[in-house]
This record gives sequence, structure tokens and C-alpha cells, in this order.
Amino acid sequence: MSKGKWIAGILAVSVVAGLSYVKIKNNQKAAANMPMGKGPGGGPMTVSGFVASYSKLSNTLNVTGSILASDEVQLQPEISGRVTYLNIPEGSAVSKGTLLVKLNDADLQAQLKKLQAQLKIAQSNEQRLATLLKTNGVAQQEYDAALNTLNNVEADIELLKAQIDKTEIRAPFSGRLGLRNISMGAMVTPATVVTTLQNLSVLKMDVTLPEKYAGVIGINDMMQCSVDGVDEPFSARVIAIEPQIDELTRNLKVRALVQAAGKKLVPGAFVMVKLKLKDIQNAVLIPANAIIPDAKSKKVIIADSSKAKFVVVETGYRTENEVQILSGINPGDTIVTSGLLQLKPATPVKFSKVNSVADIQ
Repeated sequence: MSKGKWIAGILAVSVVAGLSYVKIKNNQKAAANMPMGKGPGGGPMTVSGFVASYSKLSNTLNVTGSILASDEVQLQPEISGRVTYLNIPEGSAVSKGTLLVKLNDADLQAQLKKLQAQLKIAQSNEQRLATLLKTNGVAQQEYDAALNTLNNVEADIELLKAQIDKTEIRAPFSGRLGLRNISMGAMVTPATVVTTLQNLSVLKMDVTLPEKYAGVIGINDMMQCSVDGVDEPFSARVIAIEPQIDELTRNLKVRALVQAAGKKLVPGAFVMVKLKLKDIQNAVLIPANAIIPDAKSKKVIIADSSKAKFVVVETGYRTENEVQILSGINPGDTIVTSGLLQLKPATPVKFSKVNSVADIQ
């Protein structure tokens, strides 16, 4: 090996050794400056805590709903035909039974006149033979045939009148008409939506609740509601509850009657609902951020002999800041509320600050 290469090798080894020495010194300084409890073999980790205790849970549920008309229907013809009469003043109020649409029934009216003429003849024959039957002037069989003819003509007339009724669309209840979708002379079918009719004298509201509230809501419970664009809030009274929970969504549908809503609400409006449920007097509450969820359960960390202990808990109602604990911890337990990701079981802990229920409510 030449003298130059030998000198270059010595210089390279010296540089590497110098860099390693600097790195070791820096690591020693960083370890010396690291807070207690965050380095291997360090002291207890400083965390915040919360003392669990009994308190009153004012249970308010926030959900959403939709405004409904008392009655609502899409008006469609029962048969196909051409429109010969149209009486749909858009957006206007109409009374029950008002004729809105009439289809061409000229052929049916002609058949009706024919049957009415046959009816007169059948009635006359039946009356004449009935008189003769009383004096044995005619056989019973002949009279029965005349009576059967009369009954058949009357039945045909009733059938024809039912067919004529199908050429008319009348308001099934009093309400307000929607927009007209057809014009005079149009050909319509049973699939044609002519217009809509809504009864707005009373408004209802449908609300969907999670299944866990099925046992705490009842008939006549009051809901406090608000709608965007309407300044004044309003209330609604529960009038019906679906007897079963939806298997797909696991939700329960509740129907309420809107109280004194005025004319500002319209069907289909999105409603924000606050439902005041029954207060729970002796509930164990903890901060919501103390819950550690995982795939199978929910856990909290408590201080057991100044060491972190992971405990599986069962939760109940949840508010904006707190969660009800049904099982897993007892009043008086101190729960860790900070540094949850850094803690492991049996890690020594000390509390810099301990809060209570009054601090989160």
C-alpha cells in the first residue's frame, strides 16, 4: 500500500470516530433534558386526572327530523284518457269533493243511456208479470226470468257508473293544491301525476332516534324544535312511536304533532330537535376524552397505587362533554385524562391537576 493511501485511511477513521463521539454527547444531553417519566428508567409520568363521583345527568337528546303535512297525496287518474275538463288553480285551497279533472267519457255516457232505456222496459215487464202472477195468469218461471233481467240491467248500470266515476279526479280532502303538471286536452295514464294536494291545517313531524332510546321516550313527551330561516323555535308533542326498530338502521321512528307553528313551516323542512329525556339522579360521569375505544370494548385508565391501570367500562348516555359510566369504575376512582397514548399498564403516574364533575358541566 502506498504512503498516500495509508494516510487517507487514517484520516477517514479519525473523522468517523469524531462524529460518533459528537453523537454520543448529544444523546447524553438530550437524555439529561428529557422530562421525568418519558425516558427509560425515569420517574412517574405527570398527567391530569378526574375523580369519578355521583351526579345528576340532565339528559337531552339532539336529533333531526322532517316536517310533514297532516294529509298529502299525489293525484293520478285511475284510467287512461283525454282531459276534457281541468280545474287546478295552482297553490289554491280547495274543498273536499271539488272536481279537478274530467276525462272523455262520451262512449260511457252513450252506454249508460242505452242501459237506462233497457231498465225502463225491464221494470215494466217485471211489474206486469208480478200482477199476473198473483192471479196465476203466468208461470213462476216466467216471472223469475223477467226479475233476473231487471236485476242484470241494474247491475250493469252500477258498473257503468263506477267506470264513469273513474274518469273524474276529485279532491279527497280539503287542502292546498300543488303545481299543475298537465294541460287541457292532454292524454293521461294512471302513471301521470296531475298535481299534489296537502292538508296544512295540522303539521306533523317524523324523527328518527337510536334504538337505545326506545325505552325512555313516551307518548306526550315534548320536543323543542327549530328550523333554519324561522326565527322562533316551536314545540312538538309525541303522538305515536313505531312499534318496532328498523332492522337495517337500528333506529326507531317517532311521530310528533307540531304545536302552534303558524304559516312559516312547510312540509319537507329539515328540523333540529332537542328532546328532554328523564333526568338520572345518581349517574357516574367522566370526561368524554378519557374514553379509549378499541375494536371490542371501551377502556379508561385509572390510578391504582399510583400506577396506570386499564379498565374496561360500559358507557351509557353521552352529552357534549361527558359520558355516563354504567360499569367498570366506582365513585372515588381517579381517572387519567391526559397522556393516554403514552401510558402503558403499570406505568407510574402522578397528577398535576385533578378535576371533578363541576369542572366539566
